[in-house]
Amino acid sequence: MASFDIVSKVDPQTLENAVNTAQKELQTRYDLRDTKGGIELNKKENTILLSSENSMRLKSLEDILLGRVVKQGIDGTSLDFSADEQPSGALVKKTIKVRAGVDKEFGRKIIKAIKDAKVKVEAQMQDDQVRVSAKKIDDLQAAIAVLRKADIGLPLQFVNMKS
Repeated sequence: MASFDIVSKVDPQTLENAVNTAQKELQTRYDLRDTKGGIELNKKENTILLSSENSMRLKSLEDILLGRVVKQGIDGTSLDFSADEQPSGALVKKTIKVRAGVDKEFGRKIIKAIKDAKVKVEAQMQDDQVRVSAKKIDDLQAAIAVLRKADIGLPLQFVNMKS
């Protein structure tokens, strides 16, 4: 049986480059020159910490970071901006998670999208990835085409194609 895996990964080196260029842009921007705080990458927790004096400048930091991430070739949906801002003394902080792996919620969305398309494949969750298998490679390619058109809300990569 032919199969492939659906994963969601972000290259850590590319992400670090994006954060570094965002930090450099923060230092050169006139409107953000006197800003306390900044942008910090936590590699162990796979998060990015934004901090600034007020919510407006924090929103500018988000825009700078998102722009730099997209210019580095990372899909913007791999960053989870849904966390709320936390006041911390004179600063406002926001922690942005970098999505890595396909969790159960997104796994269900992927499997549902494949089943709704009525492609002759079998999909199953395996830890932080989805394994799709079929008798023909053409069916697998049809499943990939369906997932590329579907709006899952997560950047997907298709790896380990085996025939």
